[in-house]
Amino acid sequence: MATQTLESTWTDRTAVTGEYARKVLDYTDCIKRTVDRAKEPGFDESGWDELAALLDTARFERVGNDRVAMGWDVYRGLLMQWGTTTDFWAEFHRVSEAGRRVFLELTEHNTPRGGAESVVNSCTVYQFDEAGKLVHLDIYLQHD
Repeated sequence: MATQTLESTWTDRTAVTGEYARKVLDYTDCIKRTVDRAKEPGFDESGWDELAALLDTARFERVGNDRVAMGWDVYRGLLMQWGTTTDFWAEFHRVSEAGRRVFLELTEHNTPRGGAESVVNSCTVYQFDEAGKLVHLDIYLQHD
């Protein structure tokens, strides 16, 4: 029996066909575009409107590090602070869809202005409502 390498078990991003998994890939692409634009003069909180359109902002909750929960307004403020001060890119590994939940595995690279790059492995669980809007994120990180 042949041994599989880790790389051979990664998801081929171009082969992702699940409705909600595609929405998650759209979400991650939107984050990357917006973080790149966030360093431009005049960028403000409205720069996150494209991302907000993917969410039910009234019901949205993000649970992140140390199980800290926040709604859209607080999360947008966190994104604003992070996006305007940090360069970001991610290596895509796997995505799995189960009902209206999607599990996404990435290796994330963050470099704050004037700081050293940090690299973390992440697994994020995305939950969608009946209308196809994102309503919940659970974020799990592995780092040094």
